[in-house]
Amino acid sequence: MTMENPPIAELQRIESLAAELAALAGADIQFALGKAMQVSYKGEPGWMRDPVSEVDHACEVMIRARLAEAAPGHDIIGEEIDDRPGRNHDWVWAIDPIDGTANFVSGLPMFAASIGVLYRGRPVAGALWCSATHVLRPGVYSAHVGGSLNFDGVEFVRPDRAQVRRSLVGTPQGGTAEPFDTRLTGSAAIECAFVAAGLLAGTRLGAPNLWDVAGGAALVLAAGGDVRIHTAEGWVPFTSFQGPDGDLARWRAPMALGRLDALEALLA
Repeated sequence: MTMENPPIAELQRIESLAAELAALAGADIQFALGKAMQVSYKGEPGWMRDPVSEVDHACEVMIRARLAEAAPGHDIIGEEIDDRPGRNHDWVWAIDPIDGTANFVSGLPMFAASIGVLYRGRPVAGALWCSATHVLRPGVYSAHVGGSLNFDGVEFVRPDRAQVRRSLVGTPQGGTAEPFDTRLTGSAAIECAFVAAGLLAGTRLGAPNLWDVAGGAALVLAAGGDVRIHTAEGWVPFTSFQGPDGDLARWRAPMALGRLDALEALLA
């Protein structure tokens, strides 16, 4: 493998595997809809703003088990399980089994299963199963660096919306972004997918974790979008994920993704 990118055949395999796992997670999520499930909350007793369901945990267990067979030795950073099977490996899989769990447990159909793949810190592939898509049904957006954005395994072609005068941007933290109309979805991952697909012109995320945006960043970059992160120097172009003291699992930073004109409005 080179210092730049892994071989194209390996990237294609990785994207295909990520898309397969995202679809499997999506199937499990759909099966659980409407059924009674256990829901707990992270953090201090009485804290009720970060729910996790038994489905989150079960999906991550499934993904980890399949990766142990298909990508042995690769590192895995997941939201729900603190286990690093390949710490310091060049390849890292960042998993959020359900991004938008609060929506999911409430029955609001706006959530995603996000899988991002890093190579030496750079997002080189991603796959997001989304409960809502541009074709009004669940599906998987996927991509690898140097390739195209795909939807359910077929190259995605953006529709022409030249007549739309006010595009939409995601602002999970609220606020305005003239001359764009703003939307709140409750899922950083699904907003990244929508940016990649051109449904949103951009989004600004307050302080996502690695697993929230690793897959989505790969999609946006493959689709030709721009990604910025906020550092001590202000908003700068994103190049790679670098965790404190080299620990990727602890990465967290404000991020903005999308068209340049949308980012200018979101970051003004």
